[in-house]
Amino acid sequence: MAITVNTNMAALTAQSSLNKSTTKMNTAMERMTTGYRINSSKDDAAGMAVANKLNYKVSSLKVAQDNGQMGASMLDTAEGVLGVMKDNLVRIRDLTEQAANGTYGTDAMKAIKTEVGARLAEISRMANSSEFNGKVLFSEDTKTGITSDINLQVGITSDGGSVIKLDKSLFAKATATALFAKSNFVSMNGTDIKVTAFDNAGNKSADENARAFLTDIDNALANITDRTTQIGGFQQRILSAIESAGVMETNLTSAASLIQDADIAEESSNYIKQQILQQTSASLLATANQAPSIAMNLV
Repeated sequence: MAITVNTNMAALTAQSSLNKSTTKMNTAMERMTTGYRINSSKDDAAGMAVANKLNYKVSSLKVAQDNGQMGASMLDTAEGVLGVMKDNLVRIRDLTEQAANGTYGTDAMKAIKTEVGARLAEISRMANSSEFNGKVLFSEDTKTGITSDINLQVGITSDGGSVIKLDKSLFAKATATALFAKSNFVSMNGTDIKVTAFDNAGNKSADENARAFLTDIDNALANITDRTTQIGGFQQRILSAIESAGVMETNLTSAASLIQDADIAEESSNYIKQQILQQTSASLLATANQAPSIAMNLV
C-alpha cells in the first residue's frame, strides 16, 4: 500500500465509521427518550402513515364512546323523570280508586280532587322543565321540545352503521293534558289544570265518574311504561356500542404500538453497540491521522 500525505484513506474510512456510529447512537438515544421507533417520516415513512391513520381512529373511537355515554345519561335522565311521573300517576290512581268506592262525601271528594289536581300540575311542571344539555325532554313547546329523532354518533364512519337513532316519540309531550288528551275529565282552565272526574256530572255521580277515570289513568300509565321499556332497549344498544368501540380502540392501539413504539431493550443494546463503535472509530481515527507522519522518516 502506498504511503501518501495528501490523501489519508485510513483516516477517511475511520471518519466515515465514526459518523455512522454517532448517527445510529443518536437515533437509539432519541428512540429511548421518546419511546417511539418512528419520530419523523425519515425513520419509516410508510409506517408513520399507517400509525397516524390508526391513531386518529383511536382518538375518534374515544369520542364515540363519550357520545354513547352522553346519550345513555340523557336516557337515564328521561327515565328518572318518567319514573317520578309514574309515581304521581300511581298515587292519582289510588286516590281515584278510593273515590270510585261510593262511600265518600262531598268534602272527601273535594280533598281527593285537590290532591289529584296538584299532582297533575306537578307532572306538567316536570314535563316542561326537565332538560338535558339544553334539550327540554318532554315539553309541549315546539321551540324548546324535542321534535325530531336524536342521532347518537357511536361509531367513526359517516354511514348509518355508526348511528343509533332515538325515536322522537320517546320525548313526546308528557304534560298532564298530553297524557290525558283523550280523557273527558282533564282540561286546561287558563294556566290551571281542571279535573272533573270527582264531580257529579250529567247523569253520573262522582263515584261513577271516578270509576270511568280509572281507564284514562291506565292509558296514561301505559304511555309512561311504554316509553320506559323503549328506553331500556335503547340503553342496551348504547352500552353494546360503547363496549364495541372500546374493543376496537384497544385493538387499534395495539396495532399502532407495534408500528410506532420503540423496543427499549433493543434500542438500549443498539446504543451500547454504537457507543463502543464510536469510541473505537475515534481511537482508530487518531491513529490513522498519525500515519502520514511516517513519510517524514523517508526524507
